[in-house]
Amino acid sequence: MEKAPETGIEESSSPNTSQDDHKQWIEAQDDLKRRLVTEDDFSWKLSKENEEEEEEEVLLRYVGGVDISFSKEDTSVACGTLVVLDMQSQDLQTVYHDHYLVTLTVPYVPGFLAFREAPVLLELLERMKKNAIPFYPQVLMVDGNGILHPRGFGLACHLGVLADLPTIGIGKNAMRSTKGSLKPIFISVGHRVSLDTAITIVKMTCKYRVPEPTRQADIRSREYLRKHQTGMSE
Repeated sequence: MEKAPETGIEESSSPNTSQDDHKQWIEAQDDLKRRLVTEDDFSWKLSKENEEEEEEEVLLRYVGGVDISFSKEDTSVACGTLVVLDMQSQDLQTVYHDHYLVTLTVPYVPGFLAFREAPVLLELLERMKKNAIPFYPQVLMVDGNGILHPRGFGLACHLGVLADLPTIGIGKNAMRSTKGSLKPIFISVGHRVSLDTAITIVKMTCKYRVPEPTRQADIRSREYLRKHQTGMSE
C-alpha cells in the first residue's frame, strides 16, 4: 500500500481511539482551522463579463469531485475517486479520473471524519500533480461538509487547507429545515470559495440532484470497488 500524504497528525494503527487521540485531533483541527479562508480567493472567473474581455482571461474550466466508497463486507476497505470535468465542454465531459484502493486503519469518529478520509483524497491530488496532468482542478467539490460541521471544520475545509485548493462541501446528510424538504443537498464553504460562489458553481454543474463532479465520483468509486471485489479488471 502506498504511504498516505501528510494529514497534520500521524495515523493511528489501532481500530480504537483514546482520549489522547481525540485531544491530538482537536489540536490539529484547530491549527488547520486558523488557516481557513471563507471568501473568494482565486484568479479565475466564472464567465466573461462581456465579449470585449481579453482572451487571456482565465475562466473556470476544470472542476473536480471526490468521493469515497466502502466495502459492505469490510468497512475498512475503501476506494477513493477523483474526477475532473470540463466546464467548457458541451456536456460536462469527464477529462480525468483516478482511484485509490486502501485499507483504512483510522476509525470513524463523529466530527473527525477528515482524519480518516482526507489522506486518501490527498493522495489522488498528489498523483495528479506528480504526473503533471494538465486538468488539475481549479475548484474541488467534496462529498462531505465544509463549515457546516459540529466544529465548523468538515472534510471539505480540511482537504482544502491541506491541498491549498478552493473547495466546496456537498453534504447529503444534515439537519433539515422542514419536514417537507425531501432529499436536499447542503452546500457549504470549504476553503477559498465564498458561499455565493459555491452555490453558483453547484448550480452550473447540476444535471440531477447532486452536482455532477461528486455524482460521477460516487458512481465511479462504487463501480471500481465492485469490480475489484469480484476479481474483474477495470
